[in-house]
Parts: sequence; structure tokens; C-alpha cells
Amino acid sequence: MKAGIVGLPNVGKSTLFNCLSNAKAQSANFPFCTIEPNIGVVNVPDPRMIRLEELVNPERVQMATVDIVDIAGLVKGASKGEGLGNQFLGNIRECNAIIHVLRCFDNDNIVHVDGNVNPIRDKETIDIELQLKDLETVEKRLEKVNRAAKTGNKEAQVEKAYLDRIRENLLQAKSARTVLPQNQDEIDLLEDFQLITAKPVLYVCNVDEESAVNGNKYVDQVRELVKDEDAEVIILSVGAEADITELESYEERQVFLEDMGLTEPGSAVLIRAAYRLLKLQTYFTAGVKEVRAWTINIGDTAPKAAGVIHTDFEKGFIRAEVIAYEDFSNFGSEAKVKEAGKLRVEGKEYIVKDGDVMHFRFNV
Repeated sequence: MKAGIVGLPNVGKSTLFNCLSNAKAQSANFPFCTIEPNIGVVNVPDPRMIRLEELVNPERVQMATVDIVDIAGLVKGASKGEGLGNQFLGNIRECNAIIHVLRCFDNDNIVHVDGNVNPIRDKETIDIELQLKDLETVEKRLEKVNRAAKTGNKEAQVEKAYLDRIRENLLQAKSARTVLPQNQDEIDLLEDFQLITAKPVLYVCNVDEESAVNGNKYVDQVRELVKDEDAEVIILSVGAEADITELESYEERQVFLEDMGLTEPGSAVLIRAAYRLLKLQTYFTAGVKEVRAWTINIGDTAPKAAGVIHTDFEKGFIRAEVIAYEDFSNFGSEAKVKEAGKLRVEGKEYIVKDGDVMHFRFNV
């Protein structure tokens, strides 16, 4: 599961990506590695891991991770292949969610591609290019489906009706994500369509250092614009984040953050938000060899969660022993949790909750 950073040129995308790549920015050792020049695997900051490490004192700790992709800046005409348009659209299509960076700061030394700072216009520029590309995709698909629908093919008629609704919205400059699926057939179809504007999005307002806590007039404009989109808006001073990564010690970084009025780097807030945007959650295994956070989809069952560790765990699943993170933290050990009667035994139908500490029994 990957979240792609998008935006116009010179809005701070690559600086943000580089901030995420620097482990010094975090309060603990959250490493990052590069798969390709523009893809990074970033650990998800989770204070629960620090508490579990204190209680268990394991040999090693393994965080949950999320893939972040730095995508080339988009320009007008990208839907027709202008600039790096084709590369941009190919990269974004492979992502599961979008982190849209908007420039919300004034600085005469950093040239804006359109001459002046206007995050509303910038957002619309990108939205329109992506909507145009999706419109092209929808109309090509409708050409094929229309023929089958005319012959009385029921599946084709369902698909045509859904495509018509999406097309209507795209023509009104509304993204595909605004056309909610009405049933399981449409949920499956939407996934099959691979539309760019159907992907979930969060907005990052890149502000000056003074606006890092409360935002500014540009942030207010963005919030007003996206209030009906059910999308999160994050305020981040990318320049300040870059400065934080240059500081050598944890103490220096904390002083810098306190001076800004922040309790943690904005990049940590962003990583967790991207994790939520991808509809991911975490369960833990906690033993003396290793305390580890495992990434699963929200709604996964216990066998599915077990399969993330090893496919044999899912195939031969018998039961899961489950402790809520809060109980583990409060009682201080697995033994004390058992004494208090708080350890639960769950079967194949159990839906794993975020923060569950789990131990699987299986037989292959």
C-alpha cells in the first residue's frame, strides 16, 4: 500500500519527502530506506511501541511501515502528456492514496510556477488534470460497455449506469470519489476502473514557521474549500522540518519544536495520517525476542492477521490469544493480564482491533 505525494513544482514535495527520509527528525530510531529513487519505506511513529519496549525489554523492536512515493511535479496539460505528465499519471495510478501538498506561504525567493501564491488555484489545477485523465478513461470504457448493454447484458447495464454517474460528476469538475458506490457490485467495479480521482486524499498545507501551529489565511481558504470532501487537512512547515533534521541531538530537536509550539515533528503526524488514509491499522506481538507492530487492513479477521506473519499461520489457524493494548500497558505483563482475567481467546470470525496484542495458535 503506497501513498503518493503530489503537487505543483516548487511547493515543497521533495523537501518533505527528504524530511521523512531522515531518521534524526523522529524521537526514536525510525529508519527509512529507498526502494527506487522516489519510493521510501517510512516507519510509523507509535508511542505504544515505546511503552511495550519498556515493559517487555525485547532484543529488538520492529515498527509498522508505510510506503511514501515522491511524484514529479504536475503542470497544466499533464493529462495530455505535457511536462512529465505521463510519468506523473503512471506513478499516481500505482498509489493507493494521495498526499496533496499545497503551498501556503509567501517567499519571493521561491518562484511559483503560476507567478503568485494561491492554493485554491493550485488545487484546482491538479484536480482538473486528474479529472480530465479519468474522463478519458471513463469514456473509453463506456464505448465498450454501451455495446454490451444494448444487447441486454445485465452486468454491462450495471457498469454503464455507474460509469454514466461518474462521467456526469467529472464533467462538473467533481472527482470520482464523490460518486459513492451503492452496492458491492459498484465497489468492485470502482476498484476495477482504476480511476485516479477515486483515491482517498489528504491535504498538506506547507506554511512558514510562524504558522506551523495555527495556520494562516491560506490554510483557512483550503479548509473552507475542502470542507465537503471528508478529507483531512494537515498544517506542516516543511522548511522548519528540514531545519530540525539538521540538528544532531534529540534534546536540540525538542527545544526547536518547543520554540515552535509543537510537541512532535509534523512529519510524524503526516505519516500516521497517511497510514489511516490507506485504511491500515496495527496489531502487536510482544515477546523477549521481539516486540513488533504488524500492519493489516481495517476489518481483517484473526486468521488474515496471522497470515501477515506467515501463510502457515493463516492456513493452520486454531485460535488467537488477545490482550487489549490498554490492558497490557496497565497491568504491565502478560502474566498479570491473565491473572486479572483480561486475556481473551478468539476464533476465526474475530475482527482484529487496532492495538491488539496477539499470540496465534496454529497447526499445519
